[in-house]
Amino acid sequence: MKPEELSRRQFLTRNALALSGLALSYAGVPAVAQGHFRNDSIRIGVIGTGSRGTGLIKLIGGIPELQVTACCDPIAEHLKNGLKQAAKGAKAYTEYRKLLEDKSIDAVIIATPLYLHCPMAADALSAGKHVYLEKSMSYNIAEAIALEKKVRQSSLVFQVGYQYRYFGLYHKVKEVMEQNWLGKITHFECQYNRNSNWRFPVSDPKMERAINWRMYKEYCGGPLSELCAHAIDAVHYLTDSRPLKVTAMGGVNYWKDGRDTYDNIRAIYEYPKDIKVSVTSVLSNAYNGYGIRILGDKATLEIQRDKAFIYPEVLNNKKGTVDGVTGATIAVTTQGKGNELVFEKPGEKSLEPTVYALKDFAKCILTKTRPLSNAATAKDSSIAIHMGNTAAETETLQLWKPEYSI
Repeated sequence: MKPEELSRRQFLTRNALALSGLALSYAGVPAVAQGHFRNDSIRIGVIGTGSRGTGLIKLIGGIPELQVTACCDPIAEHLKNGLKQAAKGAKAYTEYRKLLEDKSIDAVIIATPLYLHCPMAADALSAGKHVYLEKSMSYNIAEAIALEKKVRQSSLVFQVGYQYRYFGLYHKVKEVMEQNWLGKITHFECQYNRNSNWRFPVSDPKMERAINWRMYKEYCGGPLSELCAHAIDAVHYLTDSRPLKVTAMGGVNYWKDGRDTYDNIRAIYEYPKDIKVSVTSVLSNAYNGYGIRILGDKATLEIQRDKAFIYPEVLNNKKGTVDGVTGATIAVTTQGKGNELVFEKPGEKSLEPTVYALKDFAKCILTKTRPLSNAATAKDSSIAIHMGNTAAETETLQLWKPEYSI
């Protein structure tokens, strides 16, 4: 089936069957979870070999425990690019279920458009494959809850691609917070901005929606699910919590090119302990790009791409002239000098965060342990994303419901 022929309704139908246990039974296909693998490496099939999938294959080339032995993509150019980075002799598939039927494959990496994440992951679990699923976990809240339940019923490793949970920088930030360096934390300010139409060139107009799926609500949740998801999950990791409520506003105000996913969104979440979290994504200005600022009453911590700085709060109570009133108290909190947060060990080689995540995926399979970014944590982040989008679309306050918790 050609990509442009795939409809949302078809995949929702397949998804409902998969999650109810009525999809492909894969009779006779055992789960490969015994800690013994061919040639001492875990054989990986990559489903979705666009820019992200091909990038993951390239990174796997430097991880001895993993070997990409199959690639799947219905778009010929994508499939060709993936195979170039895969192991010699890797098999090519255009239908992901054919790849899942390959008994030589131990695990799969799913790097497809968001609306396909849940049905493909469910089918992979039914086929007895360990799963590394790119973020975010699901197209909607019902899928997130159902997929977590399916993972709970399985002995397979299920990891979601929130790589910052594996990055030493965030581990150090969490340690700093727990040691009260920042004092009482009241706010997080998160952003992921770009100055780009976020569009890929398309040679055939019929392939527009297949290639530029991020532009359309039928296929994904826009900037909140594709960009801000990392910051939202980081807040969950750093605070060990999930949101209580959210309000949001978004729109297509700059890139008026036929897209219907937002080109800007601003959401404000409330978390336990009176913590407010603002999440912003703007596609018409890249100032400061990605960043998270954690505001405490003792200090502010700013997280950048691969480093972080702590700014102590300096309180000035001197007397002076304020708005023409002489002798008034000047109580102004100002930023002190920023101190870089050291998180790497001496002589330690810094790797891309995704490499740490993929290494842990291999380790979890070999040791039968649960990933740090798992179905439960990813479900909460996915629900938070959907709550934010719903709040913006309906102009209503969205609350965390009891049924969201398992």
